[in-house]
Amino acid sequence: MRILYVHQFFATRESDLGLIRSYEFSRRMLAEGHQVVMVTSSSRLPAEWSRKRFTPGEIDGIEVRAVRVSYSNYMGYLRRIWSFLEFMFGATYLAATAGPVDVVFATSTPLTVGIPGWAAATLKRVPFVFEVRDLWPEAAIQMGALKREGVLGRVAKGLERFLYHRSAQVVALSPGMVDGVVAEGVPAERVHMIPNCCDLDLFVPGDKDAEIVERLGLGDKFVVGYAGAVGPSNAVHKSVPQAAKLLKERGRDDIVFAIVGDGKCLPEMRRLKDEWQLDNLVLAGSMPKGEIPRFTRSADLLMTLFEDKPILYTNSPNKFFDGLATGKPMLVNSPGWTKDLVEHNECGVYVPPNDAEAMASAVIRLADDPALLERMGRNARALAEAQFDRDEQARRVLDVLQTAVGQARGR
Repeated sequence: MRILYVHQFFATRESDLGLIRSYEFSRRMLAEGHQVVMVTSSSRLPAEWSRKRFTPGEIDGIEVRAVRVSYSNYMGYLRRIWSFLEFMFGATYLAATAGPVDVVFATSTPLTVGIPGWAAATLKRVPFVFEVRDLWPEAAIQMGALKREGVLGRVAKGLERFLYHRSAQVVALSPGMVDGVVAEGVPAERVHMIPNCCDLDLFVPGDKDAEIVERLGLGDKFVVGYAGAVGPSNAVHKSVPQAAKLLKERGRDDIVFAIVGDGKCLPEMRRLKDEWQLDNLVLAGSMPKGEIPRFTRSADLLMTLFEDKPILYTNSPNKFFDGLATGKPMLVNSPGWTKDLVEHNECGVYVPPNDAEAMASAVIRLADDPALLERMGRNARALAEAQFDRDEQARRVLDVLQTAVGQARGR
């Protein structure tokens, strides 16, 4: 098959480990003898991809057609919308002129990536498959970025239904996302749950990295780690400083929180760290992507945190699967499927959202029970290998694409 793959934030291991699903799946598609044409933006690619409005090229055998579009997590809401629209129009041109293909596979977010995917599939008379990484626009509505009854909210909701119903097949990254798609009237047999994956070669169990430990001043302390965005939807700034304050008040100087990442809420965390004199809270800021696996190995417990919004309970967060692959117990605060996974597989703990008291107590319990911590870590790696191996998930995506092509040819 010749697969046209549309992903605004396509990235490689060198640029952004959190966005390499499309890259890794494409590599595996190539290994199976298929061709992949990736339509993307220049925002996660090396600088040379931004020199012209449209840039063709190749990355590790993947034919890449990039449109120059800037994007940053620090952009205001209206600037982000402009970035999405700019990509939508540019990508529609690149997808439509990509030559003959057998199937079009578009992956969100944002939701608007579905437009160039659907348009190209319609023009080329091939099936369109849509991958849902977030239930948008519901996520934006619950986070307050969109008004449900506003003009943009209604347009976005209409676009969501349009893309779902024009898709030959839909891939969703969690059980909650599957439910969300089916709730919009899509037949359940056309919706496939294929979660984010564990990179079992990149994230591996092992000893703490001495250089990371020294650089962050972690010493021989029990390290509670977090690597990811520090923004409103993650709510790291709400519970972590308060939990660190509680641990300090209880005299637990043997425990430290280490936060790697950047975002809108990092200044607030820094303010609280200074105000409360939290020497047990390390705010490392951004870290080169290649160092993240070394950091996860250097933690004793890893956190995956979100704001207390029902739509966020459906998330399929990369950092969670990276932690499992590293063989670390996971602390989660979303009462959704990640809670079920850690509790049913005894590979971590759940604490309620924004509950610093519960977080502090859970951390103390694990820090004081090395045997339990070790058992949870072994269970985490076993779960990663049994259910979330990237090779297996890539095969399942390829099966969905082949099913769509087979059904189209059979008509």
